[in-house]
Amino acid sequence: MKKELFTILRVYICNWILSLILFVIGAIVIADVTFIDSFKYFFEALERTNFLKAIHVLFIIIYCCFLIFRYFIRVQRKKGFKLMAKQLSLRLFTPAIVLFGIYKFIVIKNSYENFQYNWIPTVENNTGISKDLYKIDGKHRGMNVFGWNYDNDHTKAIDDLVKSNIEWVAIVPFLDQENEQTLTMRVPKEIGQWSRRDSLHIKTIKELKKKNIHIMLKPHLWLSNGWRSNITHTNESDWDTWFDSYRANMIHYAKMAALTDVELFCIGTELKSSLKAQPKKWNLLVKEIKAIYKGKLTYAANWDGEYEFIDFWNDMDYIGIQAYFPLTQKPNPEMNIVRNGWKTHIDMLESLSIKHNKPILFTEVGYKSEASGTIRPWEWGSALSILSKQKSDKTQQIAFEALYQELWNKKWFAGTYIWQWNTQSKKENTATDLDFSPRYKPAENTISKWYSTTNCD
Repeated sequence: MKKELFTILRVYICNWILSLILFVIGAIVIADVTFIDSFKYFFEALERTNFLKAIHVLFIIIYCCFLIFRYFIRVQRKKGFKLMAKQLSLRLFTPAIVLFGIYKFIVIKNSYENFQYNWIPTVENNTGISKDLYKIDGKHRGMNVFGWNYDNDHTKAIDDLVKSNIEWVAIVPFLDQENEQTLTMRVPKEIGQWSRRDSLHIKTIKELKKKNIHIMLKPHLWLSNGWRSNITHTNESDWDTWFDSYRANMIHYAKMAALTDVELFCIGTELKSSLKAQPKKWNLLVKEIKAIYKGKLTYAANWDGEYEFIDFWNDMDYIGIQAYFPLTQKPNPEMNIVRNGWKTHIDMLESLSIKHNKPILFTEVGYKSEASGTIRPWEWGSALSILSKQKSDKTQQIAFEALYQELWNKKWFAGTYIWQWNTQSKKENTATDLDFSPRYKPAENTISKWYSTTNCD
């Protein structure tokens, strides 16, 4: 018994060492941080419940693999290699092959779609330089873009954006807190002093501007657990402490917006509970930001009525909406059903625009490429969604076509920022990709087609 406990302890220690190594490598390669900072972030991550759960799930997997490996080694020692090979085949390889076969069958079945789309290459811009149609009609032909890397040349990635007539790019620095009750979020060491990650944003902005692309800088609070709209504190003092950390971040990025001369700065995204609890704090923050940054401003309010709690729309240049409106009740909808789903929402949006005398800008809008993508568009999928969801590039393409048919030519409508585009995504993965990205899918060409037009009512 003691020997077994000692073995478990050794595997547990090895698991922690492996977790540290994987985290450090991931932080350096993906998050583009320094070697020393990656260690610091690892120990900070240990305070996160989800991170600790992940490490212990990894331990269980490693320990199970260890037990299997040990079992077959013991069989080989006691009964010989032939019997071990036979048991290995019957008890491990055969079940694994069967399970893999079942997995592939489900993936193929759920990925199949009898949908033929005629790609329109003539709408694409292959010049490598944005046409800047925004100067003609004032429409934001935008995309939330991720996957930038500090050490890479972004020329090809930017050319791909330009090819799809994307003229505005949302650069999204992520702010960070654990859950809805966390008292403060991570704040910069010194406001206006740029970390390596900040420097990547600055570098990317400069490269995009060389290709005539406009920028929206959109700092985005990310919670490990929960949703930022539901942040909850029990008293005014705790709310003030939380807002102080939020303010520090926004002043930091307002300085970046001023330094890089971006055309649009988004001061917040889906923070309804704070808006309701701290309206005076928000008004003061707007004044502070305006003293630092002289460009245009927006706030990204969730589609579900958050815009009603905002009393600083008059200080914004756009009414920003996170436009994940439900459009249909059933999967695999036809075009007319999706278009009809917009009617009520358009009436509300037009009234909102008239009320505040401001144009409406969709700071985010997107649809997963799955059959139910228009029912609850705000819901995220996972890597395993392909096992339970039916892929449908048709539904995603129809959703975007309907969106632009209904809204693009409205004079009060200022444009869209699609969620989302990863510069590192690969075409070969598209066949089983159910996520929001329109890249390499028919929806990309539909977006490109509408972004190439300038006709207004």
